[in-house]
Amino acid sequence: MTQQNVEDLLLDLLTWLAPAPRAYDEVLDAWRTSCPQLPVWETALDRQLVTRCSLPDGRRGVSLTDGGRAAVAAQHETANR
Repeated sequence: MTQQNVEDLLLDLLTWLAPAPRAYDEVLDAWRTSCPQLPVWETALDRQLVTRCSLPDGRRGVSLTDGGRAAVAAQHETANR
């Protein structure tokens, strides 16, 4: 697994979260891995691109930080060139 693979998957995670926060359990089920070669969730947390939040129904959730939103916007800008 290359660093570029991790970066691509990280962007996939951020894009998946961009429309609205998601339940914490749903995010971990989809993105957490025990593979040290694929640290997408951990990388997003370390870079402060995602944050834990409370959802309107009281469940724990995950949403993008300003940095996460900026990363998604930058990718869309690059793709539209």
